[in-house]
Amino acid sequence: MPKSITRTYSRYSRDAAALLAGLIRAARKERKLTAQEVADRAGISRGLLQRIEKGDLKCEIGAVFEVATIVGVRLFEADESALSKHLSQTKDKLALLPKSVRKTSNTVRDDF
Repeated sequence: MPKSITRTYSRYSRDAAALLAGLIRAARKERKLTAQEVADRAGISRGLLQRIEKGDLKCEIGAVFEVATIVGVRLFEADESALSKHLSQTKDKLALLPKSVRKTSNTVRDDF
């Protein structure tokens, strides 16, 4: 069995995950949905949903986004057309940037 990796996360990342977790839990309760109902709709286990609602940073991002969508938490834009437009602009910007980033190698100057 592979050895588990211990990761450290910045305070900002932990706080952002906790905020999203709280928004998801509050939206689920406002809609009067049980944890099992949301888990079934998202195609995940109830345990994974509980970890998402606790702000566990090791949860799969796709599962977190799907749960947020099911309970009505908007992640980026309130309007789907605005989200599509923003996605298109980001793709255009990425097309202009280099495909990979390489650090320049430092040449040794040994001509004393």
